[in-house]
Amino acid sequence: MTTLKIGILNPGEMGISIAVSAQNGGNPVYWASAGRSIATRARAEKYALLDAINVKNLCTQCAVILCICPPHAAEAVAQEVIACGFNGLYLDANAISPRRTEKIAQDLRASGASFVDGGIIGGPAWKPDSTWLYLSGPRAEEVAECFSAGPLVTRLLGDKIGKASALKMCFAAYSKGTTALLAAILAAAESLGVRDDLNRQWAQADPYFPANTAERVRGSTAKAWRFSGEMEEIAVTFEATGLPGGFHAAAAEIYTRLAQYKDAPETPPLEDVLAALLLEKGTL
Repeated sequence: MTTLKIGILNPGEMGISIAVSAQNGGNPVYWASAGRSIATRARAEKYALLDAINVKNLCTQCAVILCICPPHAAEAVAQEVIACGFNGLYLDANAISPRRTEKIAQDLRASGASFVDGGIIGGPAWKPDSTWLYLSGPRAEEVAECFSAGPLVTRLLGDKIGKASALKMCFAAYSKGTTALLAAILAAAESLGVRDDLNRQWAQADPYFPANTAERVRGSTAKAWRFSGEMEEIAVTFEATGLPGGFHAAAAEIYTRLAQYKDAPETPPLEDVLAALLLEKGTL
């Protein structure tokens, strides 16, 4: 099996697990430390990523670059790589609409690079059969080979750019979209003074549903700052098919109201989460 020098932009909580799966196949994985946070530096050091110092060096040294970043940054990161003259294989594995994916692919191809579309489903890839990287594009199989040792699981969706992003959008439309809906329902019930009554009614059908719903809503707070952009991308994706995007635009607003919990030291109580959703003061 051929090994490749792989660069990752950027090794956050998800990205570092993807990097380790690439390392497991014998591939040296590089990152660029310039401008990165103390937490990101600690992750890169813990898992022995090789430091290229800056993105220019990363683009010069690596044959493959993996981009895993918040949705709003996907195009800016791609443009930075283009400006560095990268002409290797670029994977965009961000939660963005097929339309944005296709635009990024066009820009990279015009600059001389190759492009593969990716969509990650699941949490950080530390356990087998828990995280899936869906890939589409003419060179998708080459990217899949980088992760052949696991535990990340790869799935090929053909040669068409945009298919992997489309699957990610549809999956997250349900998984994260329904969490936002449940959060809004609980907040409305709290405001109207019927939350306990609602929980009793829910428990008639499923005794575990009220507690599971509360934990699901509370558990979304740490990543809400990322989820808002993802919901906006889903809204655009739906509208491009002729479907209304308003539900997920509203979900984006729900997550925006919870973005204050980014980097919170612990998961907030449900009462604080509902207060934040209702725009009450003093929730942190």
